[in-house]
Amino acid sequence: MNLFRRQSRKKPNQLKIILMIVFILRSASIFAQNDSLKNLTFNAYAELYYSYDFAKPVNHGKPGFIYNHKRHNEINANLILLKTNYSATNLRANLGLMTGNYSRYNLSAEPAWARHLYEANIGVKLSKEQNFWLDAGILPSHIGFESAISADCWTLTRSILAENSPYYETGIKLGYSTKKGNLNLAFLVLNGWQRIKKLDLVQKPSFGIQVNYKPSEKLLLNYSNFTGTDIQNNFNALRTFHNLYAQFEPGEKLGIIAGFDLGSDKYNSTDYGIWYSPVIILRYSVSEQIKLAVRGEYYNDKNRIIIATNNLNGLRVSGISSNFDYQISKKLQFRIEGKVYNAGEREFSNNSTKNYSLTSNMTIKL
Repeated sequence: MNLFRRQSRKKPNQLKIILMIVFILRSASIFAQNDSLKNLTFNAYAELYYSYDFAKPVNHGKPGFIYNHKRHNEINANLILLKTNYSATNLRANLGLMTGNYSRYNLSAEPAWARHLYEANIGVKLSKEQNFWLDAGILPSHIGFESAISADCWTLTRSILAENSPYYETGIKLGYSTKKGNLNLAFLVLNGWQRIKKLDLVQKPSFGIQVNYKPSEKLLLNYSNFTGTDIQNNFNALRTFHNLYAQFEPGEKLGIIAGFDLGSDKYNSTDYGIWYSPVIILRYSVSEQIKLAVRGEYYNDKNRIIIATNNLNGLRVSGISSNFDYQISKKLQFRIEGKVYNAGEREFSNNSTKNYSLTSNMTIKL
């Protein structure tokens, strides 16, 4: 069962939302010309895409475990994001407003007022000598190496692992970074597993830890976890989740990311289930403008804890994708990706164990 997402409600009027966001940030930009507000910065990101699913789903929706690039055979916006940031010596704040497929499908379980908040947080530095920060609000997830911003990821689409673990979280984060920036530690108290609004009848808080270590310029190691629950009115329920990944770039051309997720849900003394997912990505830079990437992944949720499916044996899916990126300019990028899923059961809309798709996108960062 899927404990943290449900089907999308009626599609919002995206044009009105975009115009509202532009008006708010444009007004803020005018005020930012004042000398007292020079610490403000403004950024924009937009991603348009076209994806063709060879299963030809009649409702144009991709498989249920996918939340980005969700629509088949139509030109659509996956993410349109406008963000402002305030940064001073002892204070920082972020506000991001968004629309697109990511917000429509990934935040469908949130209240209507929250579905267009990408992030909204404020942080205070706790020490003059050390990099201790206390941040509170809607924060980017401390879990995983992928985000909703495709241009920041090595592949056009997200892995099943990323799609079914938190992209965002709400709570309080105590963080520490060394002066060299090679070690980052964080402890979090959260509203739940990818939640803005905490669920009614869930009384226990959730917690998270992150250790991010960079022993050299070529290697990055990360461990993140989550402990808590989203099961309502069950004090004995407990979810534990571990995320590990390593990013290794031995030279200017080649890069490797290897990740592994392992989670478990305990409902009571007898009901207990696990899920896990390994993933590996290889990226090769042909030139400054052209990059190639290949991803292999596997997802096993035999107890149907995270991903809802009608198959009694749960979801067991392996996937392979290949990526071609062309950097048109510093701000504009074109990508195309082919992907195949192979499931243990007849999981897809054409009553098949295999699913083929081809996706292209255009992204712009301002």
